[in-house]
Amino acid sequence: QVQLVESGGGLVQPGGSLRLSCAASGIIFNAYDMGWYRQAPGKQREFVAQITSGGSTIYADSVKGRFTISRDNAKNTVFLGMDDLKAEDTAIYYCRHFAGYWGQGTQVTVSS
Repeated sequence: QVQLVESGGGLVQPGGSLRLSCAASGIIFNAYDMGWYRQAPGKQREFVAQITSGGSTIYADSVKGRFTISRDNAKNTVFLGMDDLKAEDTAIYYCRHFAGYWGQGTQVTVSS
């Protein structure tokens, strides 16, 4: 049974930081790209960041320089470090395994 379980979301003030985690089980992890996407209320799901199986990274322009994606293949986990958070970063954040699987999402709310 494939599972992608996100954690680390929460409420943070503007300018603050959070670190999201996504733990994968029941699936080969290290041979696949992993990604983070987000969906704000009333909007479509959008790409945030991707890390290839080889460790190369790609970011959406809106988060470049503030967010960092990384992976720990020994723990089958992908991370998203988020700094200098803004109100417009408020969304449900989803982990994606590029074999075709998604996590259930974790809420990030940026508000004073």
